[in-house]
Amino acid sequence: MEWDFDITLKNRAVLKTFIENYSFEELNKVPKGFKNNMIWNIAHTIATQQLLVYKLSGLTMIVNDDFVEAFRKGTKPERDLTQAEVDEIKGLLFSTIEKTKEDYNNKIFQTFNEYTVTTKNRLTNVEEAIAFNNYHEGLHLGYILALKKSI
Repeated sequence: MEWDFDITLKNRAVLKTFIENYSFEELNKVPKGFKNNMIWNIAHTIATQQLLVYKLSGLTMIVNDDFVEAFRKGTKPERDLTQAEVDEIKGLLFSTIEKTKEDYNNKIFQTFNEYTVTTKNRLTNVEEAIAFNNYHEGLHLGYILALKKSI
């Protein structure tokens, strides 16, 4: 699992560069032809990881329910995020994965509620959820790269 966590952290480092290298306005901009923006995609990766790994394991998520409800699958930006919210997202990029790695190493993931994802793959354990999360985050990195070209 060390490899899986390493991939996640490397992807999160790339996501962090968008927060650091684009203006607050650019992060919040929904370009013509798109339904969301860079910061929504970044926050969505955090919310989805929490749902896939913690919620499906029957555990309390690290982030609060309001965060997940704002950025889960099927949502879109309803307003520009504040600078404080962008800063919170930046902090959650790494703290959530570091805590997940710690929790995994401490073997807190004992149960898992099987779940079929949009690719029609069935997740049957936390290891599969962590691996699938890397695929999911890669999709959203690609979406952010497309958004970048439209800003």
